[in-house]
Amino acid sequence: MTDAGALLTALRERGWTLGVAESLTGGAVSAEIVTVPGASASLLGAVVAYATPVKHSLLGVDAAVLDAHGPVHPDVALQMALGVRVAVAVDGIAADVGLATTGIAGPDSPDGQPVGTVHIGVVTPVRQNVRSFVFGGDRADVRAQAVSAAIAFARELVAE
Repeated sequence: MTDAGALLTALRERGWTLGVAESLTGGAVSAEIVTVPGASASLLGAVVAYATPVKHSLLGVDAAVLDAHGPVHPDVALQMALGVRVAVAVDGIAADVGLATTGIAGPDSPDGQPVGTVHIGVVTPVRQNVRSFVFGGDRADVRAQAVSAAIAFARELVAE
């Protein structure tokens, strides 16, 4: 079973729903999740918040955090994960789990952080956490590693 399949199984077992917020991965996390038959039982929706202002306006990331740290920061990933739960709410009921990615895929870094810097935020009803990485390789490699890491991290926290 793939990590995406294992994540969806864990979500179904808990009766939890999922919302995904993506920046550097540009929809690739949610695309990987929907390759699994039956994903619609758990995945409510996804938001690609590529532009920094969208992280604030649509996902509720604190403007002061964005001003102080920029869009590639652990606090931004966590706030994106929190915000997407509400952004994909159905009938006023927020998603149980939020998963978010933000980072620098390259080839250049706009703010001096290393290319390959990625922050992944996961929020569940019982826990919230952020993991940070510096992945190697080119733009495609960084994005692929971020997708894999995001799904694996979410699976881990949901299965706890």
